[in-house]
Amino acid sequence: MRKLVLPLTAAAVLVAGCGSSDKPAPTTTAAAPATGTTPAVDTSYNPKIVPSQFTSNVTNSYWPLKPGTKWVYTGTKDGAPQQVDVTVTRQSKTVLGVRCVVVSDIVTSNQTLVEKTTDWYAQDRRGNIWYFGEDTKEYANGVVTSTHGTWEAGVDNAKPGIVVQGTPRPGGFYRQEYRPGQAEDKARVITVTGVGTVPAGRYSNVLLTKDIDPLNPDKVEHKWYAPGVGPIQVIRIGSAHHEQIKLVSKRG
Repeated sequence: MRKLVLPLTAAAVLVAGCGSSDKPAPTTTAAAPATGTTPAVDTSYNPKIVPSQFTSNVTNSYWPLKPGTKWVYTGTKDGAPQQVDVTVTRQSKTVLGVRCVVVSDIVTSNQTLVEKTTDWYAQDRRGNIWYFGEDTKEYANGVVTSTHGTWEAGVDNAKPGIVVQGTPRPGGFYRQEYRPGQAEDKARVITVTGVGTVPAGRYSNVLLTKDIDPLNPDKVEHKWYAPGVGPIQVIRIGSAHHEQIKLVSKRG
């Protein structure tokens, strides 16, 4: 799911409105690895993946990934308009022996392609949605300019993480993805009783998470997930870029 952004003051008001008691996470500094060096591997993170415990039929109410479903978001990035189309395809990809559903994420600005990503998800028996990797490409003038952020569990010490918990409760951070030096995002549940209003409607009992990136400590994201709907809003704060997207429509 693509990220969103608002200025810090606006985002702080939105979070406070959910009645959260979450305290700011301590600042973590992570310097980029020098050229020719190998990023340090966190050996303490070693999730046990048993393929028989997973399914590509993702039914988690906070993000039901039924093939054919499409979400359309609009917003801005650094003042420029953007649209994000997220579609659950009917394709699958096997990663670490787990059959994952393939989700397409396309970002455009002024009808020009900016980024195209395919993400791979599967659900375990506890309802957690696991993130097994992504293939991402950024574009300029129709030409691929970067594939930074691409990773696949089982390749280059990469491991899957949980993108949405089956039974979320406010608490500590958990890993959403892991490839040393490339993809290390973490998330914390702030509340499951939030309220969110976007162009698509007004939603209650919303799951709100705070996402951080140890590789980029200045970047903080807040994401809202409405039961039975999925992500309805993403806001990125505390970085050089300001980005936000809100749900306009959902089909399927």
